[in-house]
Amino acid sequence: MTLKEKHDSALFEKDLADLGITLSKDQIEQFLRYFELLVEWNEKINLTAITEYGDVLKKHFVDSLSLIKALDPAKELKLIDVGTGAGFPGLALKIAFPNLKVTLLDSLNKRILFLDEVISQLGLSGVETIHGRAEDFAGKPEYREAYDLCVSRAVANLSTLSEYCLPFVKVGGSFVAYKSEKIEEELGQAQKAISILGGALKKQAEFTLPSSDVYRNLVVIEKEKSTPKKYPRKAGMPSKEPLH
Repeated sequence: MTLKEKHDSALFEKDLADLGITLSKDQIEQFLRYFELLVEWNEKINLTAITEYGDVLKKHFVDSLSLIKALDPAKELKLIDVGTGAGFPGLALKIAFPNLKVTLLDSLNKRILFLDEVISQLGLSGVETIHGRAEDFAGKPEYREAYDLCVSRAVANLSTLSEYCLPFVKVGGSFVAYKSEKIEEELGQAQKAISILGGALKKQAEFTLPSSDVYRNLVVIEKEKSTPKKYPRKAGMPSKEPLH
């Protein structure tokens, strides 16, 4: 029995069609296997509080792929997902858009072991995992300003997230923060930090996920000039004392 026969993927495919995304049968199977591995590993390590089949597909997979509402990930882009957790959005984007070159960064090694297992089982290439903190890796020459696109669904205010993420983005590239609430005040407070770090707010894509009332806001920040070398500050500082 194929995974597609075992799990009903009709709503998932309809949701993706609403976003303008069509996946092959193999890609659907990869997502279904990803779901099974997520639930299996979640019994051993805390990866997600969302484990119901329909919820994982909607709130993790469809949500990750909703990036298409903000920009076109179908190009050959080099992407880094900062604070990737269980691989959202970075690994989901890699499955749907195989042409992406993806780096998944997380500070917890158990999560990295899980991601390595998913990558291996799904037979994915052009994706690497890194165990470490954004503050450490953003200073390394091979990672600093090396990416066309940085994405993050991590829970942090936009000033802090920008300090973690913008140093990875090359001039002309973009950082997209996935937000689940309206953030006018947060955005106002983050404007100075974004500017200091070499970025500028390009747009916000506000929408609800297909066939749901789940609100999403993708904040797109374009990198206009190089980030000063002193950023990000040492471990813990961006979250303890956000730039204002």
